[in-house]
Amino acid sequence: MSTMSLTPTRRDLLAAAAAAGAIGFLPGAALTAGADDSIRPFTVNIPQEEITELRLRIAATRWPDQETVNDRSQGIQLAKLQAIVRYWGTDYDWRKGEAKLNALPQFMTEIDGLDIHFLHVRSKHPNALPLIMTHGWPGSVFELLKTVGPLTDPTKHGGSPEDAFDLVLPSMPGYGFSGKPKGTGWKPDRIARAWAELMERLGYGRYVAQGGDWGSPISSAMARQAPRGLLGIHINLPATIPPDVAAVLASGGPAPAGLTEKERAAFSSLDTFYKKYRAYAAMMGTRPQMIGYALTDSPVGLAAFMYDYNNGEPERLLSKDEMLDDVTLYWLTNSATSSARLYWETMGQSVLLAAAQKTAEISLPVAITVFPEEVYRAPETWARRAYRNLIYFNEVDKGGHFAAWEEPELFSAELRAAFRSLRPAH
Repeated sequence: MSTMSLTPTRRDLLAAAAAAGAIGFLPGAALTAGADDSIRPFTVNIPQEEITELRLRIAATRWPDQETVNDRSQGIQLAKLQAIVRYWGTDYDWRKGEAKLNALPQFMTEIDGLDIHFLHVRSKHPNALPLIMTHGWPGSVFELLKTVGPLTDPTKHGGSPEDAFDLVLPSMPGYGFSGKPKGTGWKPDRIARAWAELMERLGYGRYVAQGGDWGSPISSAMARQAPRGLLGIHINLPATIPPDVAAVLASGGPAPAGLTEKERAAFSSLDTFYKKYRAYAAMMGTRPQMIGYALTDSPVGLAAFMYDYNNGEPERLLSKDEMLDDVTLYWLTNSATSSARLYWETMGQSVLLAAAQKTAEISLPVAITVFPEEVYRAPETWARRAYRNLIYFNEVDKGGHFAAWEEPELFSAELRAAFRSLRPAH
């Protein structure tokens, strides 16, 4: 992988950032000179030979035999994957995906010894609320791009100027163009501290945070740590599983007595997820290096592993190009292993259980949106037990695990509503 990054003088850096409308400073805020906390403009520029090599590897795929059933119960079906891979190796154009990223201001900065890649898009509207959003696995900043317009320019998307956000979209450590940790310890709590440092470095004195998938435990960790300036969080995969229910799920026992209809439905969907679809997390949580040996050498293996997530139906609301932008990013940045280690760092816990820890310690405002095709529909009763300062809870009628990617307009409308009460009066 190769990228082009610039390291200009401090004056050139600030001038370039201002011209791009990418960095907003509070009065008196400043970037300290020096390699450790400088912010460097960043452009994606993958050499053509790497794209050519990818296509050659795809063409040379050695395929397994066909599944012995007529459904997805053994994994993604051979014919379906072959059709996707055929398109990937011939018609898919990475340069279009690359252009999506390069159309927005991108930067790199070192935090806690690791380079962090992030997009920073300022709204044209004054008094926009700064918002840091975190992607998950097997996602990337690609899954958030369709929300940039609705969130930064709400007047074009059914909102008002008072609904505007300034966006900070970082790539998690080990994901995309961010650096790969060389040691252990990069858990949600540490990433949360890095995000708080990033927002402070950008000069934001008041801001909010949002996350789904791994972004949920990271945003929840931020709320628990309550760094200076954080007003509240919004999550769309909330850690609402009560401890007694989590214990039953872990043991494989039947649903606890006394559950409401919605709680029983949530338990049932979680039970199905844990029994049938969570093998990916178990593998990454216990043997990320072994996963890497296979997925780093085979682009089709990587595509199949990522495709099978979300019940093996990423094309339900995503185009082939959108899905392949994400898979290709993982391939070109060689991040199959480094991204998997986040599961190992949390001892193989699911995103839900990783986020469920210590929710009672969160005193900052929490907002939740439940999307109907998520891993499970979090009942409001569980949400109120988990978060003592729940300021917003809403169940919408469409969207799933990749809500920002699948339903960007609805997702953006939810964030406007969720954070409206936290905006400073002007």
